[in-house]
Amino acid sequence: MTTAPVRLLTADELGIGVAAAKAEHASNRPDEPTIEWSDPVVVEARWLLERFGGIIYTGPPGTGKTWTVNKIANALTSGDKSRVRYVQFHPSYQYEDFMQGFRPLEDGSFVLRNGHFMEMCEKAGAAENEGRDCVLVIDELSRGDAGRVFGEALTYLEKTKRGLPFKLASGAEATVPANLVILATMNPLDRGVDEIDSAFGRRFAQVSMEPSRSALISFMEINQLAEPLAQGLLRFFDFVNKRAQTNPHAAVGHVFFSDVSDEESLRAVWDYQLRFQLERAFKLDPQGYGEVQSRWQAIFPPTQTDAPEEAGVGSSALGEEAPQSEPQ
Repeated sequence: MTTAPVRLLTADELGIGVAAAKAEHASNRPDEPTIEWSDPVVVEARWLLERFGGIIYTGPPGTGKTWTVNKIANALTSGDKSRVRYVQFHPSYQYEDFMQGFRPLEDGSFVLRNGHFMEMCEKAGAAENEGRDCVLVIDELSRGDAGRVFGEALTYLEKTKRGLPFKLASGAEATVPANLVILATMNPLDRGVDEIDSAFGRRFAQVSMEPSRSALISFMEINQLAEPLAQGLLRFFDFVNKRAQTNPHAAVGHVFFSDVSDEESLRAVWDYQLRFQLERAFKLDPQGYGEVQSRWQAIFPPTQTDAPEEAGVGSSALGEEAPQSEPQ
């Protein structure tokens, strides 16, 4: 026994909180299982990486692309953060930022320095990393011009050309080591250029990430979302993603609802995220947006303040097993 004050420790200080979870398996869920090499996502990635120069995970927002590449990167490097580099492309991203270019100094002069890609090539080629994967993660790949950013190095991403020398714009010689893994994410509808460079696409495997009904059900079960709300959310999810077959911008990923546990948190998803995405998707179709909005409102039980017509729409939609017909 002691009279000294007891120190209160947070979950993160004990290594079981959100910070530890993010470091261990790229998730904000402390109860997320530790990532293993036997995980099906990792097994598929390793199989693809044996055959292609890298992997592009492509799909609409909220489908878990970033979570997936983080999970794979963490597994391939056994959690060694020094062997992982994260880069995000954008329309003004250039060769000089990514490969090699001149950087300004405080005295007004310039110095030639390597960019992210060449730094990771050097790290992967270092003696201490022989036989160990180093991972470069490129987020928002389609928002930059991959051909312009990679330059001549694009050719040497191929598995058969790894280790062969090529020249940088400065004249320096470089190689792309075989143990440099490139993982990328992209939303094919959110582009900074017209299309992803076809030469780049040929050298990479592409994995489609689509809205998953089963993943949504899993989230709702874990978070113990009340049955009426869960059923209403499933009906909305099915409806809006069916509409996405003719309006791809309307696709709604399951990750939007990963932390939904009650009516308040569910309404917040719409108020602060979904409605903005769907307003853009139906910018030229106000009637379509109105129907999507009504389907969302139908998730929730009518209140005394609801207008009669809104309550009617809600009760009708809640009673439906599936939409009878879809507007064209």
